[in-house]
Amino acid sequence: MTDLFHYPFFVNAFIAALLSSISCGILGSYIVSRRLVFISGGISHASFGGVGIAYFLGLPPILGATAFSVITSVGIHHFSRKHRLREDSLIGIFWSLGMAVGIIFIFLTPGYAVNLNAYLFGDILTVSTTELWLLGALAITVLIFFILLFKEIQLIAFDEVYARSRGLAVDLFSITLLVLISLTIVFNIRTVGIILVMSLLTLPQVTANLFCKRFSAMTFWAVVIAIVDTLLGLFISFQLSIPSGASIIFCAASIYVLCASIIWIKKKRNAPAI
Repeated sequence: MTDLFHYPFFVNAFIAALLSSISCGILGSYIVSRRLVFISGGISHASFGGVGIAYFLGLPPILGATAFSVITSVGIHHFSRKHRLREDSLIGIFWSLGMAVGIIFIFLTPGYAVNLNAYLFGDILTVSTTELWLLGALAITVLIFFILLFKEIQLIAFDEVYARSRGLAVDLFSITLLVLISLTIVFNIRTVGIILVMSLLTLPQVTANLFCKRFSAMTFWAVVIAIVDTLLGLFISFQLSIPSGASIIFCAASIYVLCASIIWIKKKRNAPAI
């Protein structure tokens, strides 16, 4: 297995897996605690519209995806809070519109049609050095932000009304976190893809939540479990020559089912006989 590290592309994939686990593990804990899983799905799918427009204009796809995902996250927050529109309806609109725009512009682009699978399902083995720097910068930013403002983030995640009564700038915190979530989604498109990135922001966290009830412990173990998920999925995908994104998420789901089953069996054994 150590022979794999002689390949530069595998080393890049290994580093990308570690960096993705940090940002997804930390922000995913906030997403799960705040019940924003559906929003993260809407942001990820809407970002595909930016990929299509960027290809049509001859720009780097990551620029278009970033713009679309940030606009989507801020737009959902603004229209749901300021104009009292239904959040689930807004998510559905941005979700479907982004996918439709992306497909239309990709097929309108003259010349070779881009392989959609690389963006929809990810391919961590093709991560570039530039993308590694972006993942690294994001991981450091998320770490610093959560370390410095952890108490405030925890308060907003569990009791927004009380946070407002304490004078916290809840809207500013919420928008900042949504922007960080958007960037995490975009920068992890290569890792697991647009369709599957929501799972990387959810499965390690709910697995950690099986054992941990404190937000801080859940966040730490979510990162650890995400690292196990991504590295195990990476090795399996390389050995079996299967898509890396699907392999990573399959491992994450399998680990969750295994942990949940162990807890259920223990509870059954310890249950008092009737």
